Amino acid sequence: MRKGLRAFRGRVVFSIAALVFTQAIISSAHSQSWPSFRGGPANGVSLESKIPVRWSDTEHVAWKTPIHGRAWSSPVVDGNEIWLTTATEDGLKMFVVCVALDSGKILHDQLIFENTAVQPDFHATNTYGSPTPVIEGAFVYVHFGAYGTACLRRADCSKVWERRDLPCNHYRGAGSSPIIYQGLLIFHMDGFDHQYAVALDCKTGATAWKADRKVDYGTDNGDYYKAFSTPLVISVAGKDQLISPAAMACLSLNPKTGEEIWRVRYPEHSTTVRPVFDGSRLYFSTGFSKAQMLCVKADGSGDVTKTHIVWAQNKGIGSKPSPVLVQGRLFDITDDGVICRLDLATGEPVWKQRLGGKFSASLVATNDYVVAVDHDGKGYVFTIEDEPKLVGENQLPDGCNASPAIVGNSLLLRTTTTLYKLVP
Repeated sequence: MRKGLRAFRGRVVFSIAALVFTQAIISSAHSQSWPSFRGGPANGVSLESKIPVRWSDTEHVAWKTPIHGRAWSSPVVDGNEIWLTTATEDGLKMFVVCVALDSGKILHDQLIFENTAVQPDFHATNTYGSPTPVIEGAFVYVHFGAYGTACLRRADCSKVWERRDLPCNHYRGAGSSPIIYQGLLIFHMDGFDHQYAVALDCKTGATAWKADRKVDYGTDNGDYYKAFSTPLVISVAGKDQLISPAAMACLSLNPKTGEEIWRVRYPEHSTTVRPVFDGSRLYFSTGFSKAQMLCVKADGSGDVTKTHIVWAQNKGIGSKPSPVLVQGRLFDITDDGVICRLDLATGEPVWKQRLGGKFSASLVATNDYVVAVDHDGKGYVFTIEDEPKLVGENQLPDGCNASPAIVGNSLLLRTTTTLYKLVP
């Protein structure tokens, strides 16, 4: 028994060490850019960055730039360009804004779509500019859900193509951000009436594939069909998978074709978070009304609900903010401000602290710190340890609903009115 226990512990230590090493390689390669929601590695981590611990509206501020409209899309960065979307509060006009990373100067402020009407039942906590853009090469791709998707030239903000014909009654507003995989722009359309993942050709905007959810929701109330999660591409045993969380199920699809590989079922809807991956297992929250954190082995096929869930934790799990996995430690924060660290092997909370406030923005981290920002403009910085310490409690004049970005040693925070570049 002792020998077996030592062997098990050895495998756990090796697995964590391999995870940390892999994260370091991936994070290092992307530290000077943050091209999509949650960064290049898609996990909210930039290990080697040395971000500020303390800030205010005037302290450690390289610059601050007002952004018109109302939108929760996160800033994305490549080179000296920061791109983000915004919209009028009534949703009738939708824009893209480009800001210079070095100076905060607005380089482009372009109207992309105009609408004569918007969908009913829009939720007051959402905006008409919540999906985050994605950058690749000379192009930036913006997405406003059913209102439209477009490819823009970064040089002059001119439109290469647009699509405004993809059906979806978002019923509370859009939230899923697009990603790019091997020449495909992929995103989710999980609404009241239609639920599917779709891939568009990056060059032309033509539909490459469309995968309907085919989920048994157990009700005819479309409010329980909707979801807001952003997909994630992972590699398992040399094969890529598109992890595609939806209402009441998380699906793994072939990212080239949309064909289903496996699925895990759960009873929650309005799934929002983007999963994190440790090389063999996925960790994600299932959504409203009672969020669970699931740890799922990613090597299955078919319905793996009974075979591949390693653990499920339903105590103190956030519905909206995405978790962060850094240095072998899994952090999560609830919508009402309880941050915790979960044991990777069991899912049990091993540390937690109540902050209060309301949180929607996802956690981000470096090798040293994990950062959480709330609706009231408070920003908390904790050390990355078994027993994390609060080393920064900061205040900005306006709240943060958009997830932060980390570029080099800069922390980019978008509040409800302003984009900040914070530096050490």
